[in-house]
Amino acid sequence: MITRRSFTVPLHRRSVLAGLAGTVLVTAQGRAQPAGATRPTIPLALRAGPVRRALRADGPDSELWMLERVGTAGQPAFRRGDTVAVTFQNELPVPAVLNWYGLDGAPDAEPLLTRGPVAPGGHETITLRLTHAGTLLCDARLLGDGQARATGALALIVGEDGLSADRDEVLLIEDWRLRADGGAVAPGAASEAAAPIYTINAQSLRDIPLRPNQRMRFRFINGCQRNVIALKIETHDVRVMTIDGRPAEPFLARDGQLMLAPGTRIDAIIDATVAPGSSAQILLHDGSNTLPIARLVTSGEPVRAAPLPTPSALPSNGLPDQIDLRNALRVDLAIDRAAEANWIAAAQFSPATAPAFRVKRNRAVVLALTNRATIPVTFHLHGHHFRLLDRLDDGWKPFWLDTLVVGPGQTQRIAFKAETAGRWLMESMAADWNAPRLVRHYVVE
Repeated sequence: MITRRSFTVPLHRRSVLAGLAGTVLVTAQGRAQPAGATRPTIPLALRAGPVRRALRADGPDSELWMLERVGTAGQPAFRRGDTVAVTFQNELPVPAVLNWYGLDGAPDAEPLLTRGPVAPGGHETITLRLTHAGTLLCDARLLGDGQARATGALALIVGEDGLSADRDEVLLIEDWRLRADGGAVAPGAASEAAAPIYTINAQSLRDIPLRPNQRMRFRFINGCQRNVIALKIETHDVRVMTIDGRPAEPFLARDGQLMLAPGTRIDAIIDATVAPGSSAQILLHDGSNTLPIARLVTSGEPVRAAPLPTPSALPSNGLPDQIDLRNALRVDLAIDRAAEANWIAAAQFSPATAPAFRVKRNRAVVLALTNRATIPVTFHLHGHHFRLLDRLDDGWKPFWLDTLVVGPGQTQRIAFKAETAGRWLMESMAADWNAPRLVRHYVVE
């Protein structure tokens, strides 16, 4: 019998992000490249289409729309610096466009601005240069409000050197609203008769086996449609290494708790130091309920005689060490639903819309994000990662982000260096199943 439990996530400096989400797992470990050698372009075929899948062990198959990798000849191995030819086939009955989390510096892939929606039955090919390692997220949901079905997301991993782990586990957490016949209701559609359910890698509950002294790299991804979620990993120390695909100053998550906005990715190291035969639950809290979504089960012979030493910070991944804020462009940006006159539903967005701001390339930008709503709002910046500034604007948190949840009545300030010219989206959506996904854009000249 599964019992509900409770836990709390204190909202202060490090707990906001770490104490504050189908998989293509593509990792590389230290493959040497001869000097002057040219890497071949790597193909990656993606398909958005209808599938039937059992999301509940005791229920009927669910009718879903999913974004999936095409092909069965093993997983491609991507690493920083690779060039990838992404072919996207839209087999949905509605237009769709790929939307990326963590893909900095790729203006040719920018949805709605450079890449228009792909018509039903259509396809397109995008050539991407992977300039950063890390955990990425891709979905076809940007135009999905009020559609016939909810659409799943896809994780994409670009491997890096510098972190040794025995196993690499992607845990993509998604939420669904299911009718009695198994149909998955999309955000913005009537959901009164649909029951909420969470899955982890499209399963309702799973065991994750560990061996004593084994080191695991977990990539926790909030792939939920709207929900901010908190996770608690019982018994084990959880050491955060990267957030939103970029290296962080490593730190232990307080009480094993992580908080993730929709689209947030947190990579963490867990060493199996508990006794064989032990089990520990991964609990999810969505603001209303707490439920187990996975279990870590330790058994078998030790992998090694003693645990591995504490891991060091990962390389910087090419991001600037400092951002000079003295001459930064400063922009106030309301992100609550009362600001819909400036924010536009994604399906109604036009590239001809005036940008929220323009900035010269390599100049710093400081955005003051104000949420006047009574519920949290998630902000997602395309094209660049940002620093979360301290309250007094005299420093920043020791991690990079591309997605941030702003609490009700709060103002958060973020800063980034506008390194890549182009037109880039910004997304805003409240933590409400029926809240619209809103967009604006900015221009780097």
